Amino acid sequence: MKRREIIKQMFVMAGGLLIASSCDFSGKKASIALQNIDFSAEDEALLGRLVNVIIPENDSPGGKSLNLHLFVMKMLDDCASPEQQDSFLVGLKKCRKETGTDDAKTLSYLKDLPEDDQFAKILKARTLQGYLNSEYVMTNKLIYELVPGRYDGAVKINA
Repeated sequence: MKRREIIKQMFVMAGGLLIASSCDFSGKKASIALQNIDFSAEDEALLGRLVNVIIPENDSPGGKSLNLHLFVMKMLDDCASPEQQDSFLVGLKKCRKETGTDDAKTLSYLKDLPEDDQFAKILKARTLQGYLNSEYVMTNKLIYELVPGRYDGAVKINA
């Protein structure tokens, strides 16, 4: 081997080790990259259950099927103040502790939250915002008219 090839291979190996050491292979992170908040996979699963309780699966897709939990996470990360983010995370931890994995307990927990609770406000508002702006609602539920209030020039008028 030539000296240049050996040096080149050493740099490739060193770069590979550097990249591999910075990767997190634990699988405990959320499925989307967030800038300000650190959600775990458990937090994401709980949030998926919460949005599915708010918008359940019936003849239309539920909250989890529409990925509303990812929308809530992204909007919380991008649009909420640090105080709102902290209060949301505290509410999420409290919800996990009190409800476990039972959907009936989750529903009763959400119903029992006071209206001025920051966690409930953010969760419900962002879930509804995500649902109303989802592709499913925009294409299947809303009727789009290019020009509202059509003109019909041949309407008989009763005098």
